Amino acid sequence: MIRNVFKRSEYQLKNVQKQFLSSGEKLEKTAFYDLHLSLGGKMVPFAGYELPVQYEGYGVKKEHEWTRSEGKASLFDVSHMGQINWYGKDAVKFIEKVVCGDIASLKSGEGKLSLIMNENGGIMDDTVISNAGEFIYMVVNGACKHKDMEHFNKYMSEAINKEGLDVTMEYMHDQQLLALQGPGAASSLSTLCPSIDFNKMPFMAGTIATVAGIDNCRVTRCGYTGEDGFEISVNFSNAPALMEALLSHDAINPCGLGARDSLRLEAGLCLYGNDLDENTNPVEGALTWTIGGPKTRRRKEQGFLGADKFLTSEGKLIKQQRKRIGIAGMKAPARDHTEIYTSDGETLLGQVTS
Repeated sequence: MIRNVFKRSEYQLKNVQKQFLSSGEKLEKTAFYDLHLSLGGKMVPFAGYELPVQYEGYGVKKEHEWTRSEGKASLFDVSHMGQINWYGKDAVKFIEKVVCGDIASLKSGEGKLSLIMNENGGIMDDTVISNAGEFIYMVVNGACKHKDMEHFNKYMSEAINKEGLDVTMEYMHDQQLLALQGPGAASSLSTLCPSIDFNKMPFMAGTIATVAGIDNCRVTRCGYTGEDGFEISVNFSNAPALMEALLSHDAINPCGLGARDSLRLEAGLCLYGNDLDENTNPVEGALTWTIGGPKTRRRKEQGFLGADKFLTSEGKLIKQQRKRIGIAGMKAPARDHTEIYTSDGETLLGQVTS
């Protein structure tokens, strides 16, 4: 089964590469580009950037297995992701109009996964939102970030001009992002960041810290592999030094896009554009937990875009005609959009998304 996951990840990444190559889009480079080349990174187009799909001497399978190994951790360049800061006394009020999660209840330093919604109840993107104390910090998908911000600006203009809300959005184009993932992530990072007690830092918590002597890094305990891990936000000029410091640890190896996809697929995590899109609502996507249970504030009050398309006025789920599920046991890799039939081959049940 794991072998099939690797094959599927390579197949999908080739399709993504073709998409960006054929678009003629000028590709951006992250602050780590030269380091990727020096480490033997095989660079490919992805979400408008040149990023390593794998590293020479490793490969997708070895990188995947290293990330799962006891005491080890892998370092991913995820600087293509969009990082946004929200300011103003009404920032939370506005954000809760465009996402389905309970953001108002987040205490300083806490974060959660949420979904950016449209008026039809579809999912524009998934996002991690954190209460950073004086502002709200948001991370969105790299391939969606510009679309997301256009969506925000549309509704923000209305909120400011018609409702008088005090809210501003700052897109941090030059801010870089590294993901350190694996069972050894906490112990490895603790040697470079002694100010954080990782034994007490819960999942989805975030704070500003000095990492490897570099001030003002944002460290968030989260990830996209199914393992323990952290995302570290750092400014462009200090980013290469941070990556070099992390890779100087014997337990940490560089890791590319190929293993990032195989790891998230093995963990059953959604990929936006495959498992979720603008025509899929949270009930269909099996993500109603991002809103909360039947008695929670967001289910009762709602007030976010498209809520009425899949929730009753009492907050109950409206029955849908389709739903995302997990399947296992196939001997050959099933490609995206492969149709699934009953055993007699007569009735179409659905199609493979990942």
